[in-house]
Amino acid sequence: MQTLPACPSCQAEYTYQDGELLLCPACGHQWSATDNATPEQGLQIRDSAGNLLQDGDTVTVIKDLKVKGSSAVVKIGTKVKNIRLVSGDHDIDCKIDGFGAMSLKSEFVRKV
Repeated sequence: MQTLPACPSCQAEYTYQDGELLLCPACGHQWSATDNATPEQGLQIRDSAGNLLQDGDTVTVIKDLKVKGSSAVVKIGTKVKNIRLVSGDHDIDCKIDGFGAMSLKSEFVRKV
């Protein structure tokens, strides 16, 4: 019996083949059976200049950012070390000295 790969989207084991496509009943993801069953590449997040970001990078804030729920402002030029990339609208999780844990949008940072 042929073993089918897990779904690259949700990692469910219940994939099945329909013609040339592999289907996942858990999330509805479809992919080609000829794609060598490689999972999708990780997050492809780019900074404001188009540089590819990775976990652990250091970035600089390129615009004054208001902190929601506070009167504080993250100033332009603030360095943020050891970022972590996540999926969603605010795609960078980090700690900023003097502010604590925050989420930032990649369009407001530049890789150092």
